[in-house]
Amino acid sequence: MTTPSTPPTPQAAYQQQAPQQPVAPQPYAQGPQTGFYASPIPVRPATLADAIASEWTKIRSVRSTMWTLGVMIALLLLIGVLSAVAVSASDSDMGGTPVLSLGFFGVLLGSICVITLGVMTIASEYGTGMIRTTLTACPSRGRVLAAKAVVFFLLTFVLTTVMTTIVALLQTSILDAAAPSGKEWLSSTVGVGLYIATLGLLSLAVGALIRHSAGAITIMIGVVLLPLVLAIFMFADSLRSLRKWLLEYSIPNQLSIFYDNAVSTSGPSGWDPLWIMLGVTAVALGGAFLAMNNRDV
Repeated sequence: MTTPSTPPTPQAAYQQQAPQQPVAPQPYAQGPQTGFYASPIPVRPATLADAIASEWTKIRSVRSTMWTLGVMIALLLLIGVLSAVAVSASDSDMGGTPVLSLGFFGVLLGSICVITLGVMTIASEYGTGMIRTTLTACPSRGRVLAAKAVVFFLLTFVLTTVMTTIVALLQTSILDAAAPSGKEWLSSTVGVGLYIATLGLLSLAVGALIRHSAGAITIMIGVVLLPLVLAIFMFADSLRSLRKWLLEYSIPNQLSIFYDNAVSTSGPSGWDPLWIMLGVTAVALGGAFLAMNNRDV
């Protein structure tokens, strides 16, 4: 004897025909707040070292850095070595001119590359809009400016010092002249490296103030060359004092002081040009810091 089966209710029939829905996974919970995701990676505030590492990654990964520094190296080597070869082939007496002073022209032209790189280190980010990403990752604008300054200064100083030392060694080996003293070696290598790196920092500060690559580079080239050019064409007696001042404090003349071959016999001497450039650069960097803090990106 069989028991008649009762027909299923509509709700039970729907549950039997409906496919099984996947169960949503429970949120991963770690820590006291159950239901919220907690990253296993420790979170810490960004430091100056983190900003320096970021700026080092940026400056060495862009092609403009390699091209600019490559041209600077080529100018230092070619002009320095070719000038020594030309003097050696002419069998002319240098007339007491220091042998290491032959590297002056290569350094002067190479400084244009340093100026360009210093401006582009910060002004190019304003042109592309990358500065917004940089300040989002590191909201402290003073820290960003300090990191850029540290990375750029160390890179330029090391490279310039190494290249001027190599050029000086090549020049002394090519020319049969008296060996330079230790003071001459120090000023024409380390002194020139410090001066050029500080000049690049001044360019970086101008780039932060102008926020336009072409405009800032033009201003810096004018700062380097214009005083000397103006002084050359000042023939009037009434402008004699101004002409003398422009000659003494022009950047080419101050750079030649490190080679003991200054255009003017008066004015700064020894390491004075470096202290002057450091003072001007400090003021410019202070203005760049205030401008970055008070202006929107």
